[in-house]
Amino acid sequence: MLTVEAGGEPLQLLPEKAAFLPAHGALLVADVHIGKAVSFRRWGVPVPRGTTTDTLQRLSLLIEQLPVRRLVFLGDFLHSERAHAPATLAALARWRERHARLAVTLVRGNHDLRAGDPPAALGIEVVDEPLRLGGLALCHHPQPVAHAYALAGHLHPCVAVGRGLDRLRLPCFWLRPALGVLPAFGAFTGMHAVHADDEDRVFAVAEQRVLAVA
Repeated sequence: MLTVEAGGEPLQLLPEKAAFLPAHGALLVADVHIGKAVSFRRWGVPVPRGTTTDTLQRLSLLIEQLPVRRLVFLGDFLHSERAHAPATLAALARWRERHARLAVTLVRGNHDLRAGDPPAALGIEVVDEPLRLGGLALCHHPQPVAHAYALAGHLHPCVAVGRGLDRLRLPCFWLRPALGVLPAFGAFTGMHAVHADDEDRVFAVAEQRVLAVA
């Protein structure tokens, strides 16, 4: 991991495309998009299976490896109303039972508004943005928040490295002077290239490492 400062808080950037606030025991995850694959399959689009299982397994590993007391989803937890399919909800229920003592909060994103809140049985607190935490404002949509450093998702940021045939697009953390954007955590999500200014910091995720590239 790589530790930076944001809003007066130490923020650990994780190669698993999540962030950890050690002072609060809070794991931050953006754009999980549970049920995206099943949504596409219902439209007749052939997409990989097992993406929900993969996403939840990676979440569990982080929860078990770090001193996590609270998990905060920065929006887009469920991809659409089709994410309420029985098999998807059953997988979520098993995952939640595994981490029953963990406090979990969802900051609503644009997909959450269409999908609806998670079932109450999952025990997930659902709030509108911003959620204040110390010197931070936790959001889904990247936006300035007065008297706080905002952390958000939504953009699925990536950065291009290399040239020609060796050019790669890598998920990244994009930290601007008053706003940071986390990479998408979900196993089946697209990416959007960022255009960093001189004062921005960009950290790419590659081969289980977080690397400063700007």
